[in-house]
Amino acid sequence: MNSLTTEALEKGKIAVELTPEEALALTGVKFNGNPEVTAEARRKIRKAFEKTFDFQCQDRLD
Repeated sequence: MNSLTTEALEKGKIAVELTPEEALALTGVKFNGNPEVTAEARRKIRKAFEKTFDFQCQDRLD
């Protein structure tokens, strides 16, 4: 089960700093000249979640 840090529970928010292009890319705007814009925005969000939330892996039975 995932456990949340106390600070994350109190605020109920995470903060991510995105460039205007990254923010637009997350809304669905395509940047044909630079397809890495969307990927970078998603990386920033994933990193912010990883810093805020404590993800614990559980062993799976196959």
